[in-house]
Amino acid sequence: MRAAILSVGTELLFGQIINTNSVYLSRELQMMGFDVLYHYTVGDNAGRLKEILRAAFKDCELVVATGGLGPTQDDLTKEAVSDVQEDHLRLHEPSLEAMEKIFSRMNRPMPENNKKQAWLPSRAVIFENSEGTAPGFALENGGKTIICLPGPPREMKSVFENKARPFLQSKSGGVIAHKILRAFGVGESVFETELLDLIGGQTDPTLATYAGEGECSLRIASKRESEALAGAAVADMERRVMARAGRYIYSDNGDDLPTVVGKKLISGKISVSSAESCTGGLFAEKLTGVPGISAVFGMGFVTYSNRAKAEALSVSEEILEKYGAVSEETARAMARGVREATGSRLCVSVTGVAGPGGGTPEKPVGLVYIGCLLDGKETCLELRSRDVNRAWNRNYAVLAMFDHINKRLAR
Repeated sequence: MRAAILSVGTELLFGQIINTNSVYLSRELQMMGFDVLYHYTVGDNAGRLKEILRAAFKDCELVVATGGLGPTQDDLTKEAVSDVQEDHLRLHEPSLEAMEKIFSRMNRPMPENNKKQAWLPSRAVIFENSEGTAPGFALENGGKTIICLPGPPREMKSVFENKARPFLQSKSGGVIAHKILRAFGVGESVFETELLDLIGGQTDPTLATYAGEGECSLRIASKRESEALAGAAVADMERRVMARAGRYIYSDNGDDLPTVVGKKLISGKISVSSAESCTGGLFAEKLTGVPGISAVFGMGFVTYSNRAKAEALSVSEEILEKYGAVSEETARAMARGVREATGSRLCVSVTGVAGPGGGTPEKPVGLVYIGCLLDGKETCLELRSRDVNRAWNRNYAVLAMFDHINKRLAR
């Protein structure tokens, strides 16, 4: 089924908020087997909203819209949708009662204009919103379906996952199985080349590569008559992919690198501490985003200056003067200093040139050294990445740290 995503709100056109809803919905619909052909964004204008809906329905059987379901006069989505789908609004008493209960629990009177949110298309399938006051709904007419969801991302995701997704799955005429493989250390074009004949000859399962910040991923999806058949088709294709490009893949369940590494450290009860220079604590920030990591994470040092490296990590002045702060010798000494200070089984360090300035012909922007001590065995990785910008360079260095650790743990 062909689909379009429609985002409603003048604030989106003005750039006042970032439209994360479209990204989320595109990913989810594609994984469910829908072909997303268009993204539309329109302001709070009933006439233009109707024009966009009619245009979308010329090519698509499904439109998923977000926004414009609020209580104010410029929230016009329901009215426009009802007109295009040849319906009318009527008061939906269960939605009104749910709103009244929300305000009652807050011990506040419900403003009169909130009742507007309970006026919904008469033929619609109503989606309860457990996170807010604006219910969503699905409305069908002549083989065309529109799903309307609230605009706030938290509410939108809740209504989609709990109500809209089951509704759409009941219409799909099959069962979708999918798997996300994530890879590091290979560009999207090289990754695709490794799988070119599989991608070029695909029917079902389907394969699609996606580029990320310093990494890429592959989605394998199959639509079959049963969950067992779809799952078996995905598993068979995964085996074929792994035979070609398994050396790049670090996750087969969609987990990112910090999560993969964090889970291994927790399950292995491997204590870990870190020392960072060019990344300024970004490694520790991402690691501590993994639930349960407090069981193994000991300490994170940010030793930006040479003085900090010497005083906190006992990096000798001789090493710093002879080899410089950005060097293999310094990275190794930083990791040893972490080991002496914390006693952790795994000690990792990073030092490099993040840019935009500070590079030289011998030590260009993007040069990074990663030191690693695991159970007394010491390694050091030299990384020379392309210089994109300071934020990208720092993030890529952190991903390389996690990748190096992941490979060390696999040995």
